[in-house]
Amino acid sequence: VQLQASGGGFVEAGGSLRLSCAASGFSLDDYGIGWFRQAPGKEREGVSCIRSSGVKYYAHSAKGRFTISRDNAKNTVYLQMNSLEPEDTAVYYCAAGHPIVSTMWSTSGYRYWGQGTLVTVSS
Repeated sequence: VQLQASGGGFVEAGGSLRLSCAASGFSLDDYGIGWFRQAPGKEREGVSCIRSSGVKYYAHSAKGRFTISRDNAKNTVYLQMNSLEPEDTAVYYCAAGHPIVSTMWSTSGYRYWGQGTLVTVSS
């Protein structure tokens, strides 16, 4: 069972990036998939989640700018990030699990984690 996050990079403020989370060893659509991020000196925080049902959730910081999606044929979940701001700079992680509403934004709600991909947004 493995999750591979990719797509991070360096972008100017206002730019866009698309992160990918590819799974091997299990089907992503059987799990809730969350995107988290961790900036230097800060705790890991939830950004977005797509449940196995397909219902999507966004943290306040991501609403209107980020879009989560899932391609079952590719066993991959994406996070399209638009209008990026310097405050979005962080290592982004994807995770798989069976979170309930109360644990959706908590790392304890997820069992499997990818290795993280760095997003740097310059001002």
